[in-house]
Amino acid sequence: MSIESELRKDGIEVTGKIDTLRINSIARNVSLKLCNTFPQFGLDPNELFIKLSRLNMYRAKMPEGMSEANYFYKNSSIYFNEHIPDDDLEEFAVHECIHYIQEVKDKKNYLMRMGLCDYTEFKVYGLGLNEAAVQLMTSKVNAIPKEYVKYFGISFETISPSYYPLECCLVNQLAYLTGEDVLFESTLNSNDNFKEKFAELTSTKTFMTIQNAIDEIMYHEEDIVKLNNKISSAGNNNKKIDNMVQKIEELKSEITLIFMRTQNLIISSYFDKAINEIRTLEDVDTYRRKLYSFKDYLGATSEYSFFNEYYVAKMEELEKKEYALENGEFDKVINIIPKKENTFLRIIKYIKKLIFNGAEEENKE
Repeated sequence: MSIESELRKDGIEVTGKIDTLRINSIARNVSLKLCNTFPQFGLDPNELFIKLSRLNMYRAKMPEGMSEANYFYKNSSIYFNEHIPDDDLEEFAVHECIHYIQEVKDKKNYLMRMGLCDYTEFKVYGLGLNEAAVQLMTSKVNAIPKEYVKYFGISFETISPSYYPLECCLVNQLAYLTGEDVLFESTLNSNDNFKEKFAELTSTKTFMTIQNAIDEIMYHEEDIVKLNNKISSAGNNNKKIDNMVQKIEELKSEITLIFMRTQNLIISSYFDKAINEIRTLEDVDTYRRKLYSFKDYLGATSEYSFFNEYYVAKMEELEKKEYALENGEFDKVINIIPKKENTFLRIIKYIKKLIFNGAEEENKE
């Protein structure tokens, strides 16, 4: 299939090529901004400029709801929606330029990896995670201010109010726990450092569950965009439109459910493990501050209560550890770990309780 055919398949219709002078200007400015925003990664502005100046850039007609710019790895080209003002091209180019920097291809020019996303023969893993990480980097480069937004009933503060906001909210929570540097370094250099760091703090299974959930949210959002485009061209077929509207509402509810479930997993998986590793009073203070500050990263619905309830429970457990440490009872610090009783023990306790209550009733008589 030709490049043009593949683009048309995605609804992209090229309307013009951006001239070399403008491409060089975008490449130069994006290189400088990336280097200035992330000096810790040792990026060389001259090398980066040379690399980015090799990109092809085009204006194109794009479907409603699609990203305003798209990087296509097969011909190393960026396609900008034709309605974007010329002065804004640079802002939209940052995200796509990062994609170009992070791509890893084999000798046959097949894409193997792009940042946090793995391309295998049968399935793509981590696409939503990577898009969100790249967007967070892009928002920092473009100095986007924080803004309170609400999507699908979920309210939160974000530096990415318009692009992948829900995914960015979850990935920002992950970055808070691991530190931003390891996230962005892995995003740029396409390695597993971030994955391994988060897995160390929780577990590999937890990381995979969260990664898959973020992908699922992104795919559901894409399905909503496709359905909205179909509705706009459905004419007067009311029954068909009603079915699509109902499907959209179902997808929105599913997105909300996945988001809240994933957020709760991020919280519990990290803080459950971290509290068991407390050994000093300094650890207690660090844990208390970190859990308290997580509230600034939350997405919440009108009925959301998990974090408040979890916080209260952990503070009670933390007080016991703090008391034991202050009184030199180190063994108690280690052993203050809530243990799940097996079914047999619960049954025995229940029978004992019934016998005890029965005896009390007899004594009363």
